Amino acid sequence: MITAKQIRDLMESKPFRPFRICMSDGSHHDITNHDAAFVTKNTVEVGLNLDADGFAEYVTRCSILHITRLEDLPEAVTH
Repeated sequence: MITAKQIRDLMESKPFRPFRICMSDGSHHDITNHDAAFVTKNTVEVGLNLDADGFAEYVTRCSILHITRLEDLPEAVTH
């Protein structure tokens, strides 16, 4: 089971390593920088459609209970 602490630790790692949040419905969200998501006790708020300055167009709320795994992003996705 994924915990809020595991996700927060990934968000705060130095240096930051981009990762993917995989959901139980088969969807996924790529976290490409430490400002792209906000972790609460039960959810992860993920910014989507980031512009060149890193501002999100909108956000999606991911229930931590529905996160099935966390994956390192392949290098090609982050460039």
